Amino acid sequence: MEMNLLTYIALLLFFALVAGKVAKKFQMPNVTGYLVMGLLIGPYGFGLLSKELVSDFGIVSEMALGFIAFSIGAEFRLKYLKKVGKAPVVIAVFEALTAVLLVDFTLLLLGYDLTLALCIGAIASATAAASTLMVVKQYKANGPVTRTLLPVVAIDDAVALMAFGISIAIAKTVSADGGGSLLKTLLAPVIEIVGGLLFGALLGFILTQLVKWYTGRGNRLALTCGMIFFCIGASEMWGFSSLLACMMMSAVFVNMSSVADKIFEPIERTTPPIYMMFFIISGASLDITIIPKIGLIGIIYIVFRVLGKMLGSYIGASICHASAVVKKYLGLTLVPQEGVAIGLVTVAMNSVPQYGDTIQTVILCGIVVYELTGPLITKLALKAAKEI
Repeated sequence: MEMNLLTYIALLLFFALVAGKVAKKFQMPNVTGYLVMGLLIGPYGFGLLSKELVSDFGIVSEMALGFIAFSIGAEFRLKYLKKVGKAPVVIAVFEALTAVLLVDFTLLLLGYDLTLALCIGAIASATAAASTLMVVKQYKANGPVTRTLLPVVAIDDAVALMAFGISIAIAKTVSADGGGSLLKTLLAPVIEIVGGLLFGALLGFILTQLVKWYTGRGNRLALTCGMIFFCIGASEMWGFSSLLACMMMSAVFVNMSSVADKIFEPIERTTPPIYMMFFIISGASLDITIIPKIGLIGIIYIVFRVLGKMLGSYIGASICHASAVVKKYLGLTLVPQEGVAIGLVTVAMNSVPQYGDTIQTVILCGIVVYELTGPLITKLALKAAKEI
């Protein structure tokens, strides 16, 4: 007898609970436990979840990323930003661009084609907000590294989209098969970013007004969830970045509303089951069978992206005169990579189809490695920084 969707949802939650307990026994982040459990029960493990079923749960991933972006946006309180100044912006720009340039130059020095190097290097800038936030929440991390990390991860998405747009535009121009308008290619990420920020700001203002009318905790929770879901859905319809839109909605709301803390508290209590399912599904989608196919180009991507993140973070932190602990450990917390990178792979494959298979194999293999090791590295870095 075939199980229905609700039964699978129950199983995902039960497996996540078991994975969390096992992860704690081995002193690993819960996120790593969820991902490994998902890998084991997924189509590339024991096959309890099929590829079709994992695809059907895509809406759970969208919901989880929306809530995660909304939570990260709350870090952009003006009082805090006045204290830290320009540091998160400068660090985000340097860590993202250094990763891109280091991967690009290494591939070019080893004789790889310019178009291929640009496409793979462009995706190196993206960082996973979800894994990072979950590790911070689980261990209740707090300190200069953590307080710098969350805004940096949020800004990183915008920098990654811009860097990717420029790199892809150049790649299409130098490619023999490159077609389409250069101006259109360059404007696409600008529209995605600016449109997302403006749309999110508008929704943040609307949410601020609506919470004055709805004062019950249940009503406010339903209202906030509805606004997040609408923000995700409408952004995707209109070609905006849903992550940036949700972050901006939260940032505007948290600075305009006097009851913001009362809104975030019930969300933090009700979203863990969604996050658990999200990471189990993410683990189930990790195809470890591609690892043997990675070759030298994949190793270069995996190693030099991390080196770029570490070096760029150090340079940016040094320019802003950040504390020694931020310079030393921030780069290590930026290893995870997932959602945004997968989206960029799709765009790159459509832009330069002659390199599509290579780009997909390299980046997806990198994501497998980063997701299985990144949360643990983030935990160790925050522990070494004495913020756990």
